[in-house]
Amino acid sequence: MDSVSTVLNSVDISSLLLATVIAYTLGALPLADRLSRRRGVDIFAAGTGLAGSSNVMKSVGRISGSIVFLGDLAKGILAVVIAQALGVEGPWIVVPAAGAVVGHWNSVFTWLRGGDGLATLGGATLAVFGIAGFIGVAIAGIVAFGGQKMPYTSLMSVISGYVSIAIINAMNLGDMRTMFAMGTLAFIAFGHAVLGHARRRRGAMPGAEIAGAAEQLAK
Repeated sequence: MDSVSTVLNSVDISSLLLATVIAYTLGALPLADRLSRRRGVDIFAAGTGLAGSSNVMKSVGRISGSIVFLGDLAKGILAVVIAQALGVEGPWIVVPAAGAVVGHWNSVFTWLRGGDGLATLGGATLAVFGIAGFIGVAIAGIVAFGGQKMPYTSLMSVISGYVSIAIINAMNLGDMRTMFAMGTLAFIAFGHAVLGHARRRRGAMPGAEIAGAAEQLAK
C-alpha cells in the first residue's frame, strides 16, 4: 500500500490530466487528412485507409508523406516536452505519450479515424529517452527497412528498438520503470496496428460507420 501511495503522490493529478488532454489534441491533429485533401485525395478511401505517412507517401506522394511523417513525429515529441514542462516525470510520462498515440488512432477531427500512431510513438520515445531513444528508433527503422520481405518485420523492429533502448538505459543506470512503461505502450501500439490491418483485410474500416453517418447528416 505504501508503494502505491508513493507512486500516486509522485505526480500532480491535475497536471497529468492537463498534459494528457494536450497530448491527445496534438495527436489528433489531422495533418495527413488535410494535406491529402489539398492534393485531391481522401486518404481514408485510398490505399490502406490509414491517415499515416506511409499511406500518404504511396497514395499522394513522397514529399507529402515525408511532411506527414515529420509532423506525426513532432506530435509525440511535443506531447512529452509539454508534459515534462508541466511537471510530469518518470513512468507517469507514458500517460501523455499514450494520449498522443490514442489521439492519432481516433481523432475527434476526423470522426474517430486516424493512423497507426507509430510515428507519434517514435517521437515520444525520442523525447523521453534522448540519445538512447534516437539510437533505438534508428535501429528499429533499419530492421524494418532491411527486413521488409521477412515475416514479422514490424514486430522484430519494435523488439529490437526497445531492447536497444533498455540496454543503453541499463548501462547508464536509467529509470527502468519508465523503460518498462514505454515498452508496454510500444507493444500495445504494435498490437493495435496488427489488429487494425487484420480488420481492414476483412473489409471492416474502424470509424467508417461513424464517418458515413456524419456525412449523411451533413447532406
